[in-house]
Amino acid sequence: MTGIPRADEPRRPVLRVAVIGHAFMGSIHTLAWQAVPKIFDVGAEIEVVAVCGRDGVAAKEFADRFGIGSVETDWRELLSRIDVDVVDICVPGRLHAEIAIAALDAGKHVLCEKPLANTLAEAETMAAVAASASDRGVRSMVGFSYRRTPALAYARQLIADGRLGTIRHIRAVYLQDWIVDPEFPLVWRLVKEEAGSGALGDLGAHLIDLTQYLTAQAIVGVSATTETFVTSRPLPLASSGLSATGSNDETGSGDRGRVTVDDAAVAIGRTEGGALLTLEATRFATGRKNALRIEINGSRGSIAFDFERLNELEFADAALPPEESGFRRILATEPGHPYAGAWWPAGHGLGYDHLFVHQAKDFAEDIVRGNTPSPSFGDGLGVQRVLDAIERSAQSGSRWTSVNK
Repeated sequence: MTGIPRADEPRRPVLRVAVIGHAFMGSIHTLAWQAVPKIFDVGAEIEVVAVCGRDGVAAKEFADRFGIGSVETDWRELLSRIDVDVVDICVPGRLHAEIAIAALDAGKHVLCEKPLANTLAEAETMAAVAASASDRGVRSMVGFSYRRTPALAYARQLIADGRLGTIRHIRAVYLQDWIVDPEFPLVWRLVKEEAGSGALGDLGAHLIDLTQYLTAQAIVGVSATTETFVTSRPLPLASSGLSATGSNDETGSGDRGRVTVDDAAVAIGRTEGGALLTLEATRFATGRKNALRIEINGSRGSIAFDFERLNELEFADAALPPEESGFRRILATEPGHPYAGAWWPAGHGLGYDHLFVHQAKDFAEDIVRGNTPSPSFGDGLGVQRVLDAIERSAQSGSRWTSVNK
């Protein structure tokens, strides 16, 4: 036999993807889309047909590197193309709402990076438009990729099966150190107009989503504080329109711009099930590169996870006798662990990039099967409501603040 299909064989559908953005997220999303059909059978072929970016030269270099046949410099052009089925949004938060709403209205399925929007009002509109589009068979999903870590997906199964009993404590921290140097330039993630918020939206959004995803409990109230440790930074050589503020040039070393987002956020909270939550997100944890950690304690057991050891889950089962009590390591690489069986033999770990393959795989399957993707834009709105409550609490001097519904 040959690999050539017979003339009477039905042709598999093709999902044609356009990626908007060609920096870090654009790269890893593109790599993921291209890997999916090599690892998973989602019921369709997948082709990345176009990349879009304002810098045509950089976009063309990106397209050549990934073997993409078409380049656009205006995302609106993508929405009129009949050869685009899926729009993948990998650009700063200020552009999410406009692009996603227009794409859904144009009948394109949409994957949008987190957080869903820069403001609660934008997120509410996006979720409403997505719900309406879903009634027409147009699917959408927000990119909380950490859900697709096999160890965390397995932790969710343990909690859903009642292995932890009543959830009492949730501790979630996300620690990075990439802007500890006060001379690190004023990139877009440090400008509120572009990013919406700082460590809170960039890192804290993941913690909020994982808390609600793992426990299946919404966060209902918070008391929070935020801090900006370095208030001005050198403008990058290519400032992308970021404006200098001479009055903020604390060192006299040249043009500097004002940091308008938080460097760190800390909150305590409650879930609807009565669990106590502590949350910390910072980009000033010197020595920590990508330490997303979450521990959940229940009446019958506990789980603990650290993304810097992403193939491992710690599980304590209170049903064991005292002589066997305590945390034990689960290496989440067995065929029965979520996603892991599609890859390598047991014990051969996965990495950060695999989470995005799992994300693209799940979204493609939902499109082909007509299912509602998860996390939906509605789920993204739920995270945005908690982010909004944390900001409001911090602005009020840490007053207890309910999460709006």
